[in-house]
Amino acid sequence: MEMLNLSLQSGNSFVTNYLSQTKGIMDFFHYSFSDDASYKERVKELQSRQFMRNEVADYIEKYMEKFSQSKSVQESISKLRKKDSAVVIGGQQAGMLTGPLYSIHKVISIILLAEQKEKELGIPVVPVFWVAGEDHDYLEINHIYTPGKEKMKKTVYPEKVLEKKMASDILLDKKICKSWIEEVVESFGETEYSKPLLQLLKEAVDKSDTVVDLFSYLTMSLFQEYGLLLVDSGDKNIRLLEKEIFLQQINLFQGIAASVKEQQHIVENSGYSLVIEMSENPVNLFYYDETIQERVLLQYDAKEQLFIGKNSSIQFTVSQLKEIASEFPNKLSNNVVTRPMTQDLLFPTLAFIGGPGEIAYWAELKKAFEHLGIKMPPIVPRLNLTFLERGVEADIKELNLDLLDVLTHGTSEKCSEFLQSVSNEKVECLVKDIKEYIQQNYRKLEEEISKEEKGLLPLLAKNESFLISQLEFFEGKVESSVKIKHEVIVNKFNRIERNLKPEGSLQERIWNITYFLNKYGLDFLDNIMELPMEFDGKHKLIKL
Repeated sequence: MEMLNLSLQSGNSFVTNYLSQTKGIMDFFHYSFSDDASYKERVKELQSRQFMRNEVADYIEKYMEKFSQSKSVQESISKLRKKDSAVVIGGQQAGMLTGPLYSIHKVISIILLAEQKEKELGIPVVPVFWVAGEDHDYLEINHIYTPGKEKMKKTVYPEKVLEKKMASDILLDKKICKSWIEEVVESFGETEYSKPLLQLLKEAVDKSDTVVDLFSYLTMSLFQEYGLLLVDSGDKNIRLLEKEIFLQQINLFQGIAASVKEQQHIVENSGYSLVIEMSENPVNLFYYDETIQERVLLQYDAKEQLFIGKNSSIQFTVSQLKEIASEFPNKLSNNVVTRPMTQDLLFPTLAFIGGPGEIAYWAELKKAFEHLGIKMPPIVPRLNLTFLERGVEADIKELNLDLLDVLTHGTSEKCSEFLQSVSNEKVECLVKDIKEYIQQNYRKLEEEISKEEKGLLPLLAKNESFLISQLEFFEGKVESSVKIKHEVIVNKFNRIERNLKPEGSLQERIWNITYFLNKYGLDFLDNIMELPMEFDGKHKLIKL
């Protein structure tokens, strides 16, 4: 394997400025991710705070019993109990078969940064992945993409979920899931690694009850030797540890909301777009309504002094909501504002690994953290990786394309230019002339008809439309003929775009890791982990 560091512009100007540490951008954060001194300062701050290390370690040890275990995992749990320990943490939704590649990239980032900081700081640093099991958008996680002939094919897990259930509560039909997995792996084409991959995936289904279990089992199977710890934010047992945090957030909900709005004002005045949508009188907590089996976002009715859900379906006084937090904390969960705070109060967080969107919304939380009397951890951009296969690399060289341009813009435009260069311009011009001739003369005919036979105008318009559509049909056939004639070259353009810029996005947002495990083996990620990656904001292109 060979790795290249590339500079790719983000579509988000805030993230671009954050990666380059543009002057003024750090005003939205407490620490600089690129400054070694920031991590030393963060360690001092963590040492001045109290954490439930043993309780959290007990929970994780119990939670992870059902997943693949290793000596490294047990060592990480022991490290977490130590009073000087810290964690590098990040999270993601529980996508099917681990979801888009960026979830895997985030795990890699968490592990590598934890290893790096443990060596540099001389303290135990534990990698922790926070599975967003409380998320209820099933349509975002119920599919993966598999390679089609020209484009990627959305392959949806066929089991329907009509209610807005939390991912942690969505049960797997194991028979349906195994059948779907077989179809997925078959679509990749059989290799010497297909059988062991299928065995792993089916074993994961057998050992899993929910979609979160499946995500967690596969993640741990791939990364268990690196001491990775998992947490499910939708698990009822972790909510028991969060009761005091919920109470604090209820007591301070108005101040938290005001602080976020104040910070958003600063961000907006600096010329950046906002990411977090704040409703009127937000509480920034969800309540799980068992009658409709959905999480309901709470708001505060100042006039009635009540916490209410949508359409006033539920209502609580302050004391009632506090009682729920104390006695039934599993009925409450965080939203985008309070989740980072809960995470930071629960774990001695040395650094948070975030994607582009997360970096932008953390910038809107600085004053909310300060309202709780704590600081945000250093926000470290996760590693951005693209895997370049040999065949695709050969296509790029043969077509004399610029790799950076392909990763930025794809190949559609270049393919169109190629087809234009080999098309019969005379035929195109003649078809264009005929279309213009028809349109001009139909305008004259329309003018004459409208004088005495207005009732025939709709028929005239229909007739003109038919002739034009027939010409366009013929035009399409000519274009198809050109494509077929140059099918080999067109397929190369399509293959490059499908692999490196699918659906107009980076590879990591569309492709799933199972394709690469099927083609290169179950030790594929172990080989990736050996590469010398730095958290420098550069895009890592890995030649396979």
